[in-house]
Amino acid sequence: MTQGISPRFAAIRELASRTPRVDPAQTGLKISELFGVNTFGLAQMREKLPSDVFAKLRSTIETGKRLDAGIASPVAHAIKEWALERGATHFCHWFQPQTGSTAEKHDAFLSFDDDKNAIEKISGGQLVQSEPDASSFPSGGMRTTFEARGYTAWDPSSPVFIMESAGTRTLCIPSVFISYHGDALDEKTALIRSVEVISQKACELLETMGFAGAKRVVATLGAEQEYFLVDRAFYMLRPDLVMTGRSLVGGQPPKGQELEDHYFGSVPARVLAFMNDMEHELYKLGVPVKTRHNEVAPSQFESAPIFEDVNLSTDHNQITMEVLRRVALRHNFACLLHEKPFAGVNGSGKHNNWSLAIAASGPELDGQNLLDPGKTPRQNLRFLLFLAATLKGVHKHAGLLRAGIASAGNDHRLGANEAPPAIISVFLGDLLSRILDEVEGGNTSSESAEAAVIRLGVAKIPEVMKDNTDRNRTSPFAFTGNKFEFRAVGSSASTAFPVTLLNAAVADGLTEITAALKAKLHGAKSVDEAILEVVREAAVATKAIRFEGNNYANEWVVEAERRGLPNLRKTPAALMELVSEKSKHMLTTVGVFSEAELTSRFHVRLERYIKVLAIEVESLGQIVDTMILPTALKYHTMLAQGAAAAKSAGLTAPQSEVAEHLAKLIAQLTARKHALHAAFVSAEAKATEEAKAEALAHEVSDAMLAVREICDALEGVVADELWPLPKYREMLFLS
Repeated sequence: MTQGISPRFAAIRELASRTPRVDPAQTGLKISELFGVNTFGLAQMREKLPSDVFAKLRSTIETGKRLDAGIASPVAHAIKEWALERGATHFCHWFQPQTGSTAEKHDAFLSFDDDKNAIEKISGGQLVQSEPDASSFPSGGMRTTFEARGYTAWDPSSPVFIMESAGTRTLCIPSVFISYHGDALDEKTALIRSVEVISQKACELLETMGFAGAKRVVATLGAEQEYFLVDRAFYMLRPDLVMTGRSLVGGQPPKGQELEDHYFGSVPARVLAFMNDMEHELYKLGVPVKTRHNEVAPSQFESAPIFEDVNLSTDHNQITMEVLRRVALRHNFACLLHEKPFAGVNGSGKHNNWSLAIAASGPELDGQNLLDPGKTPRQNLRFLLFLAATLKGVHKHAGLLRAGIASAGNDHRLGANEAPPAIISVFLGDLLSRILDEVEGGNTSSESAEAAVIRLGVAKIPEVMKDNTDRNRTSPFAFTGNKFEFRAVGSSASTAFPVTLLNAAVADGLTEITAALKAKLHGAKSVDEAILEVVREAAVATKAIRFEGNNYANEWVVEAERRGLPNLRKTPAALMELVSEKSKHMLTTVGVFSEAELTSRFHVRLERYIKVLAIEVESLGQIVDTMILPTALKYHTMLAQGAAAAKSAGLTAPQSEVAEHLAKLIAQLTARKHALHAAFVSAEAKATEEAKAEALAHEVSDAMLAVREICDALEGVVADELWPLPKYREMLFLS
């Protein structure tokens, strides 16, 4: 029917010749010898720095205190010497603006001595601070275009590293990004503030309980990264994947993930070679990637690290996403980090495994996980109190946490194919739920605290906690033995913003719990008795947020509404929680955001949502006009000609029936395309950004789905050899 081979079939032929890409230089290497060779970590600091300078820098890293300006120059010199030994030629301040990704401006180590001879140099001032143009980054109205000045400042708590790419090596200095007036223009500044706030509140509670010596508590994080791999030959033929990261059209193949044969299955050879290469790069950068496996959907995979301090973990996740995309190109893959690149199969999340740990303290406390049941009844009472504080924070600020995960991509994922719904709730498991229910019932008032602890089973929590790990995979915030798994975060998102809001919410819960405990202690109760009473009150107050059932069930939607839990299904409504009076009061009171910074984040995210939807609408229109409609019309013409030829020869013409059906689909697609255009024009004409976003979220999104429905129907009618776009069956099952 056609002459020559179509680009789509050429891509399939090209894929058939692919072989795993193996780098012999990577074979036989031990992870322990490779790990961190491209980071200026503690071992490199100890080797390169004078002992007094090393001690001061280490203290800054471990306590979060301000860097001693007097050590900036010797530290800069040592870092420069180490970087030159590793082959670096340039350096940059590596920061995280409100774009969801990272930014960097490279400067050569080039300088000149007094005799005008070229030398390599980086000064203490250049290490500590830089001044990139801030006007081109999103600020949400905090700045005007002519206010260009912004500052990056080194964050010593995250080690500098060398990024290797395209034969070059660049020294990257993890930094915060602030305006001339001191406003946070990035994602990291507020995260660091939230880390300090939750540390202060947690230490105050520990001291009130009688656990002396805790100087610092750190939030810890392990971010599981899910992603899809698609052969690059297919990717290049899909304008929607290139422009939006997701397939705007695509008929469902006969097989998806229903046979459950991909999850934890044998990793394809090409993919395994990619994973090995990717992990090799991450190990050199000090990223403790631990786990790799097939995920639920075909061509979906996961990489998961060992947990770290949340600030470092956030940096490492940004590095991971960059390395995933870059290494994929070497292996002729495209790495898709979008939350829902393919309809009808599992979307991609970034489960944030979050906890709190004591640090910078005496040996009896240092390293203890406050959300990990301990070895003594008193440690387990401490665990219950911090659990209660977490429940308080999540219950009170559920809407705010939903805002932290809001994006156009995540709207497609939440509530579908293993992703949790948009309703924020907490899953604790049978054991903890039973304990809290009994505490809530007031059954401990007639006995001593020690007897109550034993009877309730608190003393045995560590022994039976394994029974609690059969967790509810539909829950957005699930306790998993020694941490909470914030499962609702999207795969393409930076962990910084959702964790900043989580830290702040729990800090608010800690404040309330501490105040309640102090009030009980003033009543001459023992510490253990006071703790049990505070836990009881918190269990009663937070009962609405605790849900052990199926979060997908329609009954849960009704029940959640009865409990007063917000159900913010779309991003525009969720983002409004950022600027609610309750959120503004809490976040400004704890000092994580100023009101101007918080308002800016609302506007930045709302504007991004609007732009993403506009790009999707334009991309879909171009695909329909230049690819799908021309193909359908061409096939209709061929069918009509065949039917006419058959009729003139006195033969039956089955083409006539297909042509008639095809004509109806073409007419429907044309009508729905015009309806989409009208809905988009109407949305663009709205008077406010909020109204525009709401129209895009509903009328325009519905019109896009209507267009897609006909496009996908046409894919099932048009002759396979004519269809221009790689199909799901090819992208998901051919690798």
